[in-house]
Amino acid sequence: MKTVRRYVTRQILTSTVLVMVALLMLFSFFDFIQELGDVGRGKYRLMLALLKVALSIPGHIYELFPIAALLGTLFALAQMVAHSEYTVMRVSGVSAFRMIATILPLGMAFAAVTFMIGEFVVPYSETAAQRLLLRATNTRVVAQEFRSGLWVKDFNSFVNVAQVSTDAVLSSVRIYEFDDNYRLRAISEARTGEYQGSDRWLLKDVARTRFFGDHTEAGHEAESTWRSVLNPSILNVLMVVPERMSLADLYTYIGHLRENHQATSRHEIALYSKITYPVAVIVMMILALPFGYVRVREGGISGKLFVGIMLGLGFHLISRLFGHLGLLNAWPPLFSAAFPTLLFLLAGGVLLWKVERR
Repeated sequence: MKTVRRYVTRQILTSTVLVMVALLMLFSFFDFIQELGDVGRGKYRLMLALLKVALSIPGHIYELFPIAALLGTLFALAQMVAHSEYTVMRVSGVSAFRMIATILPLGMAFAAVTFMIGEFVVPYSETAAQRLLLRATNTRVVAQEFRSGLWVKDFNSFVNVAQVSTDAVLSSVRIYEFDDNYRLRAISEARTGEYQGSDRWLLKDVARTRFFGDHTEAGHEAESTWRSVLNPSILNVLMVVPERMSLADLYTYIGHLRENHQATSRHEIALYSKITYPVAVIVMMILALPFGYVRVREGGISGKLFVGIMLGLGFHLISRLFGHLGLLNAWPPLFSAAFPTLLFLLAGGVLLWKVERR
């Protein structure tokens, strides 16, 4: 059994790597074509476009790993069936469920690699890619939710920032402070804000208006210290979509949103997806096993690869669909994130059970 395990593992590993390389070349080519539209803006040149495409590769590896594992497993099994190797394994007593045990260690290794890339590489490569484009094109705005700029709730204050530079310097900052009865207490306007650490910002050229019961007071300060939970790590979140953020950043940002009584559904779905997505790699490999029992005359390698591509696309689309449906219908975030994986795991189990009964 050890010989079979080593042979099957080697075949699937080789096929998965080849499929992943082919997919990365295809997606990188599409990325490069898209980046050509920005070449020529500011200092953004061809070499920087190539660098940005390279920085996008970890994100593609993370997204494509389940599909690559599915296609790689399908291709390896199809090759073994074509050379009657799979038939010999079946005759030797290797059942469908023993085959699961054979590929499970490799699937767990793939899942671990997927998690490590998604947690420790993708968030930083995506941020670096966005910073590269913004700096090269002389674009100062990182996030702009409305025409008036970025709005953030900070306990009893609402903060409006017209521009956020790539080095986390705020421009045209307006702070609207309210008391516990939701009455406007003060308005502060600053030309710039620079982070000083320990949740402190240094505001420059500050005009402040205070509202009292029967009068108002206006003043001006060259510099002022502002304490806020808003910090560069939260601003960096605005540069990366929730699905590409790390678990630590998602957890911190969800806590920030909850403290300010804001919606957290999208980020919670992204959090649970980050946990369940590596498991999808194992599920896709299990889903590929039943097709190894299909005889060559019933489809062959090309037919199996076509089925694998359709299954991979179906999983990707259903995962996206349930994420959006979960937001629209207020479904539990864990259900929205985990149901597609459980659905395909159930499908794989049913198919294996059917082929084992034959």
